[in-house]
Amino acid sequence: MDTLSRLELANDNAAAFWLAQARSRGWEFVRRPGFAAVRCDGGPADVHRVVVTRPYTDPERTTAEVVAVLHGWSTTALCLEDPYGGLDLARRGCEAALGQAVMTRRPGSMADPGAGGGTGGGTGSGEGGTGRVTVAEARTPDDLAAVERTVVDGFPMPARMAGERGDMLPPVLLGTAGLRAWLARVDGRPAGACLSYDDGEAVGLYSLATLPECRSRGVGRAMVAAVLEAHPDREATLVSTLLGEPLYRRLGFVEQGVSRWWRYPATPSAMTV
Repeated sequence: MDTLSRLELANDNAAAFWLAQARSRGWEFVRRPGFAAVRCDGGPADVHRVVVTRPYTDPERTTAEVVAVLHGWSTTALCLEDPYGGLDLARRGCEAALGQAVMTRRPGSMADPGAGGGTGGGTGSGEGGTGRVTVAEARTPDDLAAVERTVVDGFPMPARMAGERGDMLPPVLLGTAGLRAWLARVDGRPAGACLSYDDGEAVGLYSLATLPECRSRGVGRAMVAAVLEAHPDREATLVSTLLGEPLYRRLGFVEQGVSRWWRYPATPSAMTV
């Protein structure tokens, strides 16, 4: 598998992650050869999502196709992931965040040296600083609500902090094939959380967050280990913030590209998409 196909593998997983939520929640979506778009309509904090999945030779044409979909949805808030970095949505009222690395890891647990840089362990639990770190899959609505709260507080996500329980992760997602939620605890108390999605080809990690007071205790590593152990035969994918890259590189993830994330509206003012 070459670099381009690994990038496409990651892109496809990200698109499938959002399409699975759309189907479970009854959201409108569009799947085109070069991108996927989801009309997230769960509440005021939701933004419509677009994931570009394939290289494009004509950025203006791709932009026009995406904008046509967004116009039809009367989009007021948007997050668009462009792993190829060639789209320019600034003149349409969007702003670009710092580039984020798209990373993949060969199949295998973190205890498997052949998987690419594993450091041992990989049991989903361990000692990190002070206190024991454990990770378990969320299987009940209460567990899922704890994952939601931990992700919201761990990033943090100000727009969601005043939201109702289940706005971001409603219980219906517990029955969504391939989608799993994970909660890390330190001495029994929530410390970190993430989501994973298995599309049959790869497993993607999403929304991996650690509460500020629990950082530098091995919480992030334990969550990655739990997901890898649960999917030992899958290539793993994720999109990393700049701060997260060193950890993921140590765990065997390799950068396949840099994704530019566009958000609408831009701040402090914006044009109409």
